[in-house]
Amino acid sequence: MNKSNTAFLSQAAMIAAVYVVLTYVFAPFSFGEIQVRIAEALTILPVFTPAAVPGLFIGCLIGNILGGAILPDIIFGSIATLLGAFFTYKLFGNRPLLAPLPPIIANTLIVPFVLRFGYGVALPIPFMMLTVGIGEVLSCGVLGLALYYALKKYKNIVFLPAKN
Repeated sequence: MNKSNTAFLSQAAMIAAVYVVLTYVFAPFSFGEIQVRIAEALTILPVFTPAAVPGLFIGCLIGNILGGAILPDIIFGSIATLLGAFFTYKLFGNRPLLAPLPPIIANTLIVPFVLRFGYGVALPIPFMMLTVGIGEVLSCGVLGLALYYALKKYKNIVFLPAKN
């Protein structure tokens, strides 16, 4: 394995681990119809490295499993994070203020359906879109952008060049 692959895998694994820890530590806020998943702030990381895309997906998958989520939540919640991370990487790498939009949109559209049809939450789907959307704006938008500006100065130290 060459140095580039090792850097990519290491970055993805570290991002996944941090996502899992944040999801587990903040579990009371991370699940339900009103949620602010602190770990979703990490969805800003594809701006810095493509390794964040698989790292966030695996982290969300493991975080959902350890958090006791049901199978549809494990699958579709993780796919929402994957879609958000992928489109952040592809579309907004050089526009950090727009970078939180893909995960906000993906989770706002997908998670309410998981809550309704997976968990049987009886609230109206548009209301859950509102509550999940507000949580995503707080975690991806506010916390994610704060994380971006905190890491921006150190991006060449924290995120080694990685090729996939």
